[in-house]
Amino acid sequence: MKKIGVLLSGCGVYDGVEIHEAVITLLALDRNGAETICMAPDTEQYHVVNHLNGETSDEKRNVLVESARIARGNIKDVKTVNASDIDGLIMPGGFGAAKNLSNFALKGKNADIHPDVAKIVRDMVDAGKPVGAICIAPAVLSKIVEEKNPEVTIGNHAAFKLEHGYKISDEFAQAACHGQGGSSRGVPTAPAAKYQYHGRQPTRRSQKHSSPLGFDSSHRQSPVGEWM
Repeated sequence: MKKIGVLLSGCGVYDGVEIHEAVITLLALDRNGAETICMAPDTEQYHVVNHLNGETSDEKRNVLVESARIARGNIKDVKTVNASDIDGLIMPGGFGAAKNLSNFALKGKNADIHPDVAKIVRDMVDAGKPVGAICIAPAVLSKIVEEKNPEVTIGNHAAFKLEHGYKISDEFAQAACHGQGGSSRGVPTAPAAKYQYHGRQPTRRSQKHSSPLGFDSSHRQSPVGEWM
């Protein structure tokens, strides 16, 4: 039985993992006979967002603890997982990938990646094992292995592609939307919700917490806009 790691980033699309993507990923792996190993970094979330009204709070939450909600407590600190423990790795999307696994939401193409996340991904790639990413998570994956110049899906907004410097294939995005997936150099990706906003501009709400990318980073309108 194949062992597939699922790298989570909290619980809830605006400050953690996108729950639908995480659960559907776990379901698909189970249906295909894989053993799943959930993991997340043991670190404080960037912030906490009220998912009912989109407002941030002063509350502090831990990424590993919040991710455990989805994994029903059966989860590991990512730093304790080695590439030799698993046969593949998948990163669902959600703003947590851009805020907790990295600071892509704040720094874009100059983002820093959580060191434990970077290590497991790089070790998997170096071992020739597949690493998949969904929605915004390919931005994290691309940054970690940027020297390999991977081609990924991340949505189809032209300005976003140009500003953040990622090599992105619309052909991959369209194929993935039809269940065929996109793949480059062992890093299969899929756009998920990011592709449904084709032709739409992200709305700009409050600018009181503006970021280098020009979008409000305080609540649900992350700096990466409505491409989540």
